[in-house]
Formats: sequence, C-alpha cells, structure tokens
Amino acid sequence: MATFIPIFGDQLSHDLSSLAGQDKKACVILMAEVDEETEYVPHHKSKMVYILSAMRHHAEDLRRAGWTVDYVKLTDAENSGSFTGEIARAIERHKVSALCVTEAGEWRVKAMLDSWPDRFDIPVEIRPDDRFLCTHAEFESWTKDRKQLRMEFFYRDMRRKSGLMMNGDKPEGGQWNFDAENRKPAKRDLAMPKPLHFAPNAVTQDVIQMVESRFAGNMGETTKFGFAVTREDALRQQKHFLDHALPSFGDYQDAMLTAEPFLWHSILSPYINSGLLDPLELCRAVEVQYRAGKVPINAAEGFIRQVIGWREYVRGIYWHAGPEYVESNALAATRPLPAFYWTGKTDMHCLSQAIGQTIAHSYAHHIQRLMITGNFALLAGLNPKEVHKWYLAVYADAYEWVELPNSLGMSQFADGGMLASKPYAASGAYINRMSDYCTHCRYDVKQRTGPKACPFNALYWEFIARNEGKLRKNPRMAMPYKNWERMADADKVALRAHAQQFLEKLG
Repeated sequence: MATFIPIFGDQLSHDLSSLAGQDKKACVILMAEVDEETEYVPHHKSKMVYILSAMRHHAEDLRRAGWTVDYVKLTDAENSGSFTGEIARAIERHKVSALCVTEAGEWRVKAMLDSWPDRFDIPVEIRPDDRFLCTHAEFESWTKDRKQLRMEFFYRDMRRKSGLMMNGDKPEGGQWNFDAENRKPAKRDLAMPKPLHFAPNAVTQDVIQMVESRFAGNMGETTKFGFAVTREDALRQQKHFLDHALPSFGDYQDAMLTAEPFLWHSILSPYINSGLLDPLELCRAVEVQYRAGKVPINAAEGFIRQVIGWREYVRGIYWHAGPEYVESNALAATRPLPAFYWTGKTDMHCLSQAIGQTIAHSYAHHIQRLMITGNFALLAGLNPKEVHKWYLAVYADAYEWVELPNSLGMSQFADGGMLASKPYAASGAYINRMSDYCTHCRYDVKQRTGPKACPFNALYWEFIARNEGKLRKNPRMAMPYKNWERMADADKVALRAHAQQFLEKLG
C-alpha cells in the first residue's frame, strides 16, 4: 500500500512539505497536465510551454532522486481533463492507502482539495505550504485591530522575522525603505545586461509542438522561448542576475525603454512562483552581494522588499480577502477590454511596447504592468475582472494568488483601498518622465486636447472627474482635486469631451 502525493505545476520544489519525511519506496507521486488548468483562461503559449516543460523536467528530477512518479501528459488518450479525475484513475492503477498533498495556492484549487475526503475513501492529509515566510495564521493575526492594511509595516515585520538586511533590531542603513532612490529614468547608452536565453531541448520542443497545435489561437510566440525549465538553469539565471544586473537594479527598476523589455530586472519571478527557486534563499544571496560590497543598498533592499515584502503581502491579502475578492469593483468600471490588449495594435506607443513584448516574451516588468497597461485600464474604466483575467492569462509568472491582488487591487483600485492607499493613476507626464516611449509616439505628450493629444492626459482628468464622489476624501488624492478645482470650466469641459470622444472609439 502506497501514500499518494499529488504535485501541481506551482509546486516544483524538492523540499515541498508533502514530500517531507516520506519513505520514497512507499510513495507514488502524481503529476498531471489537465484541461482544467490549461483552459480556465486563454494562457499565453509561452506560459504553457514554460509550466508544462518545467513539470516534465521536474518529474525526471524526482525520479533521479529516487521517487516513483506517475506522470500524465495532456495528450494521453485516457486523460480525464481534471486533476480530481486523474487522482481517481491513478488510485485504480496503484494500491493507495492515503493521500498527502501540499495546500493549494488558489481558491479554486483549495475547493478541489477540500472535496477529496468525500470523493475518495482514503485519508487525505493537506499540509501547509512552508515555502512562504508568513503563514496564513500569522497574516490574519497581523491584520487584527488595524484600521488600514499597509505593506510597509508588514514588510518591516518580515525583515525582523527573517533577519534580512538587519543590524540587530535596526534596519541596515538606518532606514527601512530606499525606494526614493529607485526612480531614475534609463538612458540608451547605458550598458544593459541581457538575461540568459536557454535553447529548448527535446523535451521542451515536444511541448512547444503540442502547444502550437492544441492552442493555435492563443496569444503569443514560442519562436523566442528561452525560459529556464530546470532548477539548475534557473539557478544559472539567478547567478547571472546577481552578478550583472542587481548592481543597477535599484536605480532603474522603474525605467522603461523602447525595444528593451528586460533592462536590469531579474526575470526570476516565473521560477520563484512555480517553485524552481526558493525566495528566501534568493534574498539571502542578494544580501550576501550587498555585504560583500558588490551592490548598493538601494538595489539590495529594493529587491528584497519585492520578495519578502510585496510578494508575501499580496499572498496574505489574497487569502484574507476570500474568494469573493475577484468580484470587487469599487469604481464601478464596466468598459470591455479593448482588442489591442491581445494584439498590441495601437497608436499609443507605450501600450504597443508593453503589450508587444508581452506577446513576444510572456513578460513585462512591474512598472509596465502598473503604469502602462494597468494605468490605461484604470483611466479608461475597463472592467477590473476582465483586466484580471488578461493579466492571469498572459504572463508566465501569473498565478491567481499573486496576480489578482496586484491587478484588481493595486492596479485597478477595485477593492476600494484594501491593498493600495490610492489609485495609481497618471497622465502622460509620468510615462514621459520614466521612459523614452513618448519620443516615438504619434501623439504629443504635452497636448491635452486635439487630434495629436496624448490620450492619457484627457483620460486622467476624466478619471478624476468621474470618480470625484469616491476619491475626493482620500488624503493622497488631495492635490489632483485641488488642481482640478483650479481649472477653468471651459478647460474641464474640453478635457472631458476629448476623453469621451476617445472612449467612444475604443470599442
């Protein structure tokens, strides 16, 4: 009789809690590619290639480590299409005495796991996912008696708990946050490192052929596929980032340049979120670089904040808010997602750049997501649930627990301020300050109305006017509303008319 251990596509870790303390000779691991995972949103082709190839490689790693792995491919004739169905089929193939699984990362998967004790007549043990620094219970305890939930204070507690970038009980450098030093625009003549590109091996080529055949209509290209699909190669990418990109990551983490999709970013989030890389191990490696004098404090602190601060925080928010969080729409935004989000075909150069590189690489960095595609969606009043589904579909690092709070809460302010203290709304001036996009655009970023006016300008003021009843009392929105009040009535009318004219053509 065997203990059965299901492993999902976001659990590609050898130190997974469900594997801990198990007798390898008395266990069978199940890994399955199923329709319910590949089709619940129209995933980017490269995202699917990455996850499915990484799963297949991880299965081989587990076998080499002495585990018995029962692996079901998407194209297997008897594949039931669901993970529960594959559990039922596998129980028939093996003499199974119990199920042991690491807890789900998403609400819909949790519902599936919760159904298993009634579905299968064997014991089901669901173990906590200990790959995170903050447990669910700790986050819930942290939220108690707080009028507002803010990541900065949570982050400080995670610094104290982990000991990262600390001098005793004080933060390294005398302050917790060096974000003010991380907002420099980049210049074309700076020497930018390129992330490693991993040529697809035979296993990955098989997955590419299957995805191109089975999901021909999905967004994306696979000709440029170059993600690492093994822990070994993910660690190579990690070392490359630490040695070559991290020193300037802090300075230019908010910068954007035409035809430069990667700049100094790590490109490690797909590997962290799927399990190939350990986030705390990565943060400790960053700290080592800082303490060795190889990177400045704003780069080290800024990167560590994204991982043990923001990443842990949005996971806490996701589980704290509950499954109904996805229906949040505090600003009553209902406009459908424009077609150019899938094609990149728009005269707005900033959007065509961010979406175009998304199509090519299944990747865009956080400022492109927040202040280009997200900012436009916010200003235009796009339906936040549609925006969420788009982000979930198109990015290789997107799993609902990390993507939903970022897109629906941070980007679209649809939760009314649970996650973010203000809407991240900006006119074309911000984009012009942080990028070279405006110099390549047919629109003029300095014009607010007229045929050549940057659409972000009028849309920004239309957003301010449209949501005055919901946002005026927000203390961080005081300045925009003071500026709106000072405008001449004729200017207000012209701006709103220009924005409405643009929105009418958007469909």
